[in-house]
Amino acid sequence: MDVLAEIPAFYAAQAARCAEIGIDVTSFPVSHVAWRTRTWRDYVRLRDLIEGLSSANLENVWNGRPISKLMMREPVPVAPGVAVPLIELIPPFHQRVYLMGLEHVGFVVGDDVDDFSRRHRDVLTGQQFQSPICEPYYVLFPDYTHVKFYRWSLEEVCEREGSPFDGFRHATDWRPVDELAGPYELT
Repeated sequence: MDVLAEIPAFYAAQAARCAEIGIDVTSFPVSHVAWRTRTWRDYVRLRDLIEGLSSANLENVWNGRPISKLMMREPVPVAPGVAVPLIELIPPFHQRVYLMGLEHVGFVVGDDVDDFSRRHRDVLTGQQFQSPICEPYYVLFPDYTHVKFYRWSLEEVCEREGSPFDGFRHATDWRPVDELAGPYELT
């Protein structure tokens, strides 16, 4: 599958960019990679394909649209001793300009994340406030890709928020309108 084949090179590029700005990510576990889709149809197609390689999917509505967190059956190796356990699949709409396709790598800094942010304040772009327990710091690169730095992995955030990865769950009672195809169900 193309999305999985592209992940190692994307990880390597983002890790190299971090090194160039003075952030060594080699000691941080990878939480996830995010993939953004242009259309709802692309989202459903990729979600269904990636689910075939996953042990679970937690799809919930966030920011007005469903987002899938797909736990890989076999984590995707990206470097010696480093693998991506989860893919965050994000459909449109987008609040600002993002790169479509592989868009960010999430790294787990742990309880040192706030000290990390102070040490690297001069190269961090900002901080997102996604939930009371998910407030990653991030770097936005000129091509609109990101790296994000978390206290906990996205898997742990979901579990702490009461949504464990226990099978395949899709957002229900939610119908997108694809600008070309009209409304259709995501289930």
